[in-house]
Amino acid sequence: MMIKYERPISYAALWARRIARFSCGLFLVAMLAHRFGPLVTPHLLAIVAFAAGLALLAVVLAVIGFVRLWQVAAVGGVASVSALVYSAVPLAAVGLGAERYFQRPAIYDISTDTVTAPDWIEPPKADQGWLRRAAAVMPQDREAQIEAYPGLTGRRYDGALDRVFTGVKTVATDLGIRIVATEGEENAEADLEDLVVKPEANTPPDSEPATVPIPMARPNAMIGLRPAGMRASDILLQGEWRTPVSGFRFDVLVRLREEAETTFVDIRVASRYGPHELGLAADFADRFLHALDAELLGIAGD
Repeated sequence: MMIKYERPISYAALWARRIARFSCGLFLVAMLAHRFGPLVTPHLLAIVAFAAGLALLAVVLAVIGFVRLWQVAAVGGVASVSALVYSAVPLAAVGLGAERYFQRPAIYDISTDTVTAPDWIEPPKADQGWLRRAAAVMPQDREAQIEAYPGLTGRRYDGALDRVFTGVKTVATDLGIRIVATEGEENAEADLEDLVVKPEANTPPDSEPATVPIPMARPNAMIGLRPAGMRASDILLQGEWRTPVSGFRFDVLVRLREEAETTFVDIRVASRYGPHELGLAADFADRFLHALDAELLGIAGD
């Protein structure tokens, strides 16, 4: 008489695969809704944390499935492997974020000018939800930035303000910055004394000059209407940038300041949500400045 041996089934492995699939699907749907839909960052982080918790539970159940497979040859080895693969997606994302969180300083605002950072034209407003952060950037935050990113400094170019301003706008467009506000843009226009006035052909030399319109004062020339710390000759560009994959929002401010025969460019980048920029703001500021160096190749100074 032949005895047929029936292998036991590891229900832990089967549940591990189900939970891991749900965790991975939840994570991917949340990321897509955040990148292309209405999901805001605080809600995304809460969903991702929940998905990572489920993925961790699936890993524990998958390990139990492997143990049962080793001990009694229980069915569930394939299910356990599948669970580990699905769980790796949310756990890898959370692990990368945790690594950046603990390796970078706990700041959310980056500026190449750490003494007198350019002020926002329109202060960013966002409901932080369960994410809490300080309302203002403190001096110790700037000190932490200097220690973590010592090479992040402004750029000086041996070029006119209008030339550098054109380069800044080109780089902003190439990097996907959506400009939302500008201040002092008229400073990049040609000065009146540089314009050559050509007399009319039929005008006698001794005739009275034609009526010339009186230059009007710039509407934003009053100090009270300008952002704090902005000079009358400065140009400010404020925009919004989003990371290409995850869609995290950052506010960007570029300041152009004419000094003698040169133009100095500073950039400020701040995370829209949360108390930590995870190094993304610093990386983007550095990328912007290097792209501007390439755009203005030949007129870069110190």
